[in-house]
This record gives sequence, structure tokens and C-alpha cells, in this order.
Amino acid sequence: MSDPIGVVRAPEPAGPPPEGRPGSPLSARLLARPEVGALVAAVVIYLFFFAVAPAFRSAEALSTILYASSLIGIVAAGVGMLMIGGEFDLSAGVQVVTYALTATMLSYNFNLNVWVGTILALLFSFFVGWLNGFLVVRTGIPSFLITLGTFFILQGANLGVTKLVTGAVATPGIDDMEGFPSLKAIFASTFSVFGVTVQITVVWWLLFVAVCAWVLGRTRMGNWIYAVGGNAASARAVGVPVARVKIGLFMTVGFLAWFSGMHQLFQYNTIQAGGGVGQEFLFIIAAVVGGTLLTGGVGSAVGTALGAFIFGMTQQGIVYAGWDPNWFKAFLGVMLLLAVAVNLSVKKLATTRKA
Repeated sequence: MSDPIGVVRAPEPAGPPPEGRPGSPLSARLLARPEVGALVAAVVIYLFFFAVAPAFRSAEALSTILYASSLIGIVAAGVGMLMIGGEFDLSAGVQVVTYALTATMLSYNFNLNVWVGTILALLFSFFVGWLNGFLVVRTGIPSFLITLGTFFILQGANLGVTKLVTGAVATPGIDDMEGFPSLKAIFASTFSVFGVTVQITVVWWLLFVAVCAWVLGRTRMGNWIYAVGGNAASARAVGVPVARVKIGLFMTVGFLAWFSGMHQLFQYNTIQAGGGVGQEFLFIIAAVVGGTLLTGGVGSAVGTALGAFIFGMTQQGIVYAGWDPNWFKAFLGVMLLLAVAVNLSVKKLATTRKA
């Protein structure tokens, strides 16, 4: 049966991963949740650093961990949804810097209110996201290659345009320009909780995760995202607007990259044009560690948030333990391989039990 606008609903099996029938064993219901492995890993890692690093146990340390997690988690929330939809965006890290550069250079060089530069950067982020999605759905070229091309274009433009306009690879400060204080309050302010300073990005991160979780679990769009990631051809056959869903997901990544870029701009007042390279892999790792399958169709916003939290704990825990921080990247690689192996094993076990 068609809905009021004439689009046929996707069948129920294409929706979010089932939580198990009321009469099914608790273990089966737990295995059906993609974020369970990440939750267990987060608890184990937290207890480990809690035991070996006394400085890790303070409330101030938790605030720092949450801040580090939010820097990855904000964009990872969108990247995770995109991966559930069966696509990748390798340009997400560079996009963060691109939108920060766009806002600051437009504001500074045209003597605009910083609000104007920020809004123009937002519109540009939607355009880049739309272009990525449009090229993927119209050409049929894998998103890996499309966004890899976008990555190089934006990376080169970031450096080339910044050096052409400013004569350097960093932008001038704009903290004395109109609109900067109010925008800083939105994107880079702090507040106190029981005497502990907390960055506003932590609140925004949790809010974005809640919105993504609601979309994936409670809306028709969420059902469509899982359907498209599971089998795009089957989803299209039952009336799911595959092209609109994928383009919307790429635009969501663009928006969250813009938000992260605005935080960097208003936190540090200047932007290094060569930044952002490699960040895209951290977003993907957070999603995969959180239970998102690389093949699409499986994952959750909460799982991606737990993956980002694991990233924050590990990054800061190594410092608090007094270890060489160069080991952090090695740990990320091991964690990614283990996460992929665990996710595939859990999926296979859950499927076997269901059968």
C-alpha cells in the first residue's frame, strides 16, 4: 500500500536491526544489537586505564576524555549513518578545514560580519555534500573513488587558495570582528559542572547522537537508510527513494563537518590550511568499532558514539599513563582489525541462533 505521497513503504525486515522477540533469550537480544561489542570494549578499556593511571580517575580527566571524543564523534555520527547506508566519505576530514577556511577568509577579506561568513560556509557544506551524493548516484562510481577525488580537490584548494589570498598557510585572526563573540559562545564556549570545566562540544555531540539515533530507530527515513545499505536494488524495487536517501546522507556529513570546522575556528581563532588529513579514517574507525559493518545495512548511532568514546579514552589514557603517545596509532590499527573480526563473528553467531 502506498503512503499519502505515493511512496511505497519499505518492508519491515529492511529496518533497524531487530532487538529480538519478547520471548527470545536475553543473549540473542543482546547479540542482535550492533553496539554491544563496543560497550563491552569501552568498559574494559575504561577499567584498564582507571587501574593503571591514577590521573585518569579524576572528574577533570573525564571532561577531557569527553571533549576528545566529541571532536571525533560529531562528524563520526554522520559518517556512521552514511556507512549504514552503504557509502563512504573519504573527504570528511578535509571538509572540516575547508568550511572553517571558507568562513574565516570570506569574513576577513570582504569585511563581513562573521555570521555571514559562517552561513555562507554552511551553504557551501551542503553543496559539497550534495555534489558527492549526486555524483555517486548518477555515475555509479563507488563513493570511495568519488570522495577520494573530492579529498584531493579540497586539500589542494585549501592550501592553494589560502596561500594565494593570505600569503601564508594559516588564516589571520578574526576574534576582533563583529559576530565572533556570539558564535564562539555557540561553537566553542565552556561551562562548569560541579566545578569541572566542560566544553560545549560535548553537549552538541550528545545531541547529534540522540537525533541520529532517533532518525535511525524511529522514523521512516531510518528504515530507508537500513534498506538502502542492506540492498539498494531491493529497496528501490519497493519504492524507497534511494538517490534522495544517499544524497541526504552525504549532505548530513557535510553539515556535521561544517559544525566541527566552526568549533576549530572559534576555538583557536585561526586555521591551518593543511589540517584535517587523516581525520576521515578516525571517523570510519569510530563507526566500525561501534558495530557498523563496512558492507552497510548494520550499525547504530549509539555504537558510533561508543567508538568515538573509546577513541577519546585511549588517546587521553595513554597520556595519563605516561606512555609514549606514538603507540596510539598502532593501537587504533589493532582495534580496527579486532572490531571488524568481532562484528562479523557476532553477526554470524546471531544469524546462526536465529536460524
